[in-house]
Formats: sequence, structure tokens, C-alpha cells
Amino acid sequence: MDGSVSQAAVLSFIFVTVLLSPSSSAAFLEPYDLLYNNAVQAFYSNDYNSVVRYMEGALSSYAEVGRTKIRCRLRCQDQHPFDATFSDLRFFDVLLRRSACMNKCIDAKLGTQSMHKVSEDVVQDFHRRIPYNYLQQAYQKLKQPDKAAAAAHTYFQANPEHVEMGQDLEQYKDVEGVQEEHFVDREARPHQRSFTAAVRLYDKGDYEGAIIMFEDALVEYYKADVECRALCQEPQRFDAHDHLLYRYSLHELISDHFTQVLHCEHECVRDLATRPGRLSPMENYLPLHYDYLQFAYFQLDRLEEALQCALTYLLFHEGEEFMTDNVDYYQEVLGHDGMPHEQKAAWYLRRHKQELELLLIGSKIMGVEFTEGHYWSSTGGREDSNRIPSGTDGWMEYVPISEKKNVTVAAPQQHREGGPLVYDSVQLVQNSAALNGTQRVLLDDVISEEECSELKHLAHSVTMAGDGYRGKMSPHTPNERFEGATVLKTLQYGYEGRVPLRSARLFYEVSERARRITESYFLLNSTLHFSYTHLVCRTAITGQQDHRNDLSHPIHADNCLLDPEANECWKEPPAYTYRDYSALLYLNGDFEGGEFIFTEMDAKTVTASVKPKCGRMVGFSSGGENPHGVRAVTRGQRCAVALWFTLDPLYRELERLQADEVIQALDSQPHWDQGLSINPKDEL
Repeated sequence: MDGSVSQAAVLSFIFVTVLLSPSSSAAFLEPYDLLYNNAVQAFYSNDYNSVVRYMEGALSSYAEVGRTKIRCRLRCQDQHPFDATFSDLRFFDVLLRRSACMNKCIDAKLGTQSMHKVSEDVVQDFHRRIPYNYLQQAYQKLKQPDKAAAAAHTYFQANPEHVEMGQDLEQYKDVEGVQEEHFVDREARPHQRSFTAAVRLYDKGDYEGAIIMFEDALVEYYKADVECRALCQEPQRFDAHDHLLYRYSLHELISDHFTQVLHCEHECVRDLATRPGRLSPMENYLPLHYDYLQFAYFQLDRLEEALQCALTYLLFHEGEEFMTDNVDYYQEVLGHDGMPHEQKAAWYLRRHKQELELLLIGSKIMGVEFTEGHYWSSTGGREDSNRIPSGTDGWMEYVPISEKKNVTVAAPQQHREGGPLVYDSVQLVQNSAALNGTQRVLLDDVISEEECSELKHLAHSVTMAGDGYRGKMSPHTPNERFEGATVLKTLQYGYEGRVPLRSARLFYEVSERARRITESYFLLNSTLHFSYTHLVCRTAITGQQDHRNDLSHPIHADNCLLDPEANECWKEPPAYTYRDYSALLYLNGDFEGGEFIFTEMDAKTVTASVKPKCGRMVGFSSGGENPHGVRAVTRGQRCAVALWFTLDPLYRELERLQADEVIQALDSQPHWDQGLSINPKDEL
């Protein structure tokens, strides 16, 4: 370094100083990518005051750019509408006037638009809420834990798999001066915030409060829909074409552009129903507002409004049996017909259908395949013998519109259980009802005391710390040692003479016993395949058990990402979405803690607790209906055979297929074939 300062650095400094000064014109907004870059540089220079100043400025600028584009586009559309007399010249006249109007409006509010063109990487960072990660660390360094907690909470909502941030949030809860109200999502969408609050009030039986919040959520939803569509009026990308070779006529070019815009607008339906950090939308989102409302109004004996909401729901799900019955009930009691809750919903739905038709035409013109998106569907509801209107207890799902036409929506498939236990010694202890859930079972005497002892001795010889979890010594808590082994690895040890071959084979046979029992008890119509099998032990680490407030295994679901805040479980990667059933077969009970627990979707309310002991097995379906975890093991060692199953043969465990071949070879030969290929491979 020679002490010289580059011309670019000087200009940047002058630029920032002028634009951030109180005397600068309100017509010029500092570009958020420049502020963001300055904040990142300040972070790595440990200048945390500047990090906060620049990053908060970047977030403010980013939000203002979006708000300005929305206001200007909506205003210019109102000022220059398409009229009934339509011609080519009139069409282009309106487009050009709108464009000139928007450019003038945006320039007046933000300054030259080219200043606010940012890279896709920066845009994605803001979508992923990366600035809040920097902010929470900066606020933490500045001893402002309340603001750090808010930033951390905001970031975590969009990045729920970020382990370190989750741990930081738990620590903030114990910091003096940090209150529950500090854990706010600074980027929360008003319509989703109101909907979540409404559902909570509804679940508590506060129907008056719920109605207020649901009505507010609807107002905010339709407002957000308009704003989302306004933001689609951007230059469009033509990924399927080389722009240098693009030689289509003017009308074809315009058709391509507006098809892209229309597709963007149509996707607003999914976008508004998708929570931050999730790939999947909340199921049946907009119609669900009206379903909740109709039942809440019914509970308050406001049948006129209940009828209106029920009729509105039927606009989305024409002929839905449970809601049609509700409408009949309301009309019978009131003695007259009714109208939908609001005409806005009818207009919204008509536009949605028109968009689909236009998109199908546009996709043919462009020569590309268009996926029709999703239509709302609810296949459930609550109905009783007294013909009381249904509540919102249904199984909600999206159904592609192409599958929805002329199809009567069936009730959700009823899960079955209570099939034979296959083996005479096995005892049924508790079924789903006794365990306060669905698709759950607790069994005893699945294996004998002698078999438990033999498998536990096997575990001491063959399990390895971190095995099965990519070498992580403690994948769930630093206060316990975690050890595991797979079936194939155990057979390999038996082949090498490092453990008794009989014990290795027992592990294989016991896991097959658990699979057969699970398949039979839950009355499955197709074969249940192994997805993963693991012999695991968790050992309390001496000296690290005082004042523990963590779990041996945090609350989770086996085939989806549990989102307690949204009361959802998202069936998407990195979850093992192909897993259908799970089972845990315990080998001992001589330890403290370690109870297996089922909870509600909130990951807090315990619905059932199981104390492990030799030969006890808990089996359950792997979805969001069965969140579960393991309480801290505070003394001793807890060992079990953990099993996950799938109904899809494409996801059969590779190691299990290899283990099957080894067992077949053993059965066909009196001695081991030295040419047998055993290649253990950890998958989990």
C-alpha cells in the first residue's frame, strides 16, 4: 500500500456522502447494492456501527425501490387505460404513454433508473434475507440484543435449516432485556401475518378476534396480489432464445413478452401462499380464509355472514360436498338464498381462469411447454350427525387444474391400523387413540431379553462415533456421544471375525421382523421397503449434564421439514420425502432420560411419551402428523434399532439389497465365499 486512494474510491465516498446527507434531494435514492457492498466491507473491517448504518440503509432503499415501482405502475395504468375501441395504433399508443409515464414517475422518485439496476446475486441475497445475518452479528457486537434478536428471527424465518442461527435465537431468549415481543419478523407479509394470527385466535376459540384478523388478511391478500402483479411489469427474459438470433416479427415479439408477464402474474397465486424460505405454497390458502370465516361466523350465530363466506368458498371449489351441505343448512335456517362474501373473489377467480386460457394459447405460440400451475382444492372437512356446518379440519392439498375438471373431489383416504402382529409374542400396548394421534402404535416383546443383550453387546463392538451421520460425533447435541452402525457394516465385521456372525445376522433378522410387523399392523396394501436401518447408541457425557435444556434429538418429522411457526410440514428437500413409516426398537431401559415423545405441530405440546425398555417398539407414519423427538439422555447409554421404510421401491436402501445378497450367499453356502463383495456406505 502506497497510501494513494483510487479515483473510484474517492467518487464512491463523495457519492455516498452526498446522497446520505440530510440536505440531499429526496428525488435521489441511494442504490441498495452499493450500500450493501459498503456494509459487507465494514463488517470485515469490524466497523459494526457502519455495518448497521449501511445495511439498514440498504434494506430501506431496497423496500423503497419496490414500493416506488408499484405506485408508479399502478398510477400510470390508471391514467392510460385500454378503452373499448381497440386498434393496433391505439394499443401501441397506450403502451408508449404508460412507458413514458412510468419512467418519468420512477425517475422523479428514485433518480436515474440505471443507478438501481443490480446484479442477480444481490437480488437473491435480499430475497434470502442475507442482510439480516450481518445485522444480527453487528447488533450483537454493539450490545443491542433486542435488535439482534429481531434480525436473527427475521433471517431464521427464511432460513429455518440454519443451525447456528437457531442456536443463537435460543441464546437470545435467555439474555436480560430481550422480551418475546422482540422476536419479530421484520419482513413479514401483512396478509400472512394476519392469517397466522387469525388461525391462532380461532384455535383458542376466540371467534370474534379471529374474524377481525381473517377479514384483515383478505384485504391485505388482495392488495398484495395487485402489488405482486405490478412488479411483473419488468423486462422479461427469453431463456429459450438467443437474443442475437431473435428474428421474429413485432407482433410475435410482443406476444412472447406479454406471455412471460402473464405467467409471472399468474405465479403470484403461488407466491402469496408461500412462506419465506419454503418451496411449497400453503395448501388451499385463499379459499381456506373463507372456510375458517364461515365456521367462525356460525359459532357466533351470524348465519348471514356464514352463508356469504360458504358461497364464496364454493366459487373456488364448486360442488364441494361438505360446504354445499353447509350452504343448504344456512339457507334452510335463514329461509332465503344469499350472495358470496364479496364480489372481489368472483372477479379474482374469473381472472385466474382467463389467465390459464391465455397462457395455454401463449405457450403454443412460443412453442414451449407450459405447466398450468395449481388450482385450490380441499378434500376434507368436519361433519357430524347433527348437520352442524363443517370447520377447517380438512386435509388440504393442491390439485392441478387439468386433473380438477369434471372430477368429484373425494374425501381424504382414511388411514387404517389394527392388523395382525405376525409374531405370537408381540403385545399391543397402545394404539393411535391411546397415543393421542394418528398412525401410531406401541408394542412390547418384539424381541426377547436374550436378543436385547446380544444386540447391545454387538453395538459396543461395531458402532462408531458419528457413523451414519457423515462423521458428526454429536449430530443432535454436544452433550451426548452418538454411535451407530448399519446392517451391511455389521455383516462385514462378522465376516472379518470381529464380531460373532450370529449376532450380525440377528441384527438383520430383527430389522426384518420390525418391517413385517409395521407393514401388517398398519394394513398396508403394498410392500414396505427398507429406506435406512441403523443400530444406534446415545451416551450421556459425564460433566455436561447440569442445567441441560436441549433434547437428545430435537423435534422433527421424518419426511418433511417441520415449520412450527406456520403449523406446517413442508415435504421438500432436504427432507427424506420418500419415507413413509418409521420404527424404533429399543434394546434397554437402564439409563436416565431419553424418553421418546410425540408433539403437536408446534413442536412444544407433548401428546405422548414413551419410556424405552428392552423389546419395546414404537412405530408411526413418517409425515407431519407425527412430530417427535427424544428427551435428553442425562445418565447412561440408550441403544435402539432405528428403522425407516418406504412404499416406493425406487428408494429401497442400497445397503439392504447388498445385505440380502450376503444373507442369501450364507444360506446357500456352508462357509463364507471369499469373493463376496461387501462395500459399506453410509447414506444418512
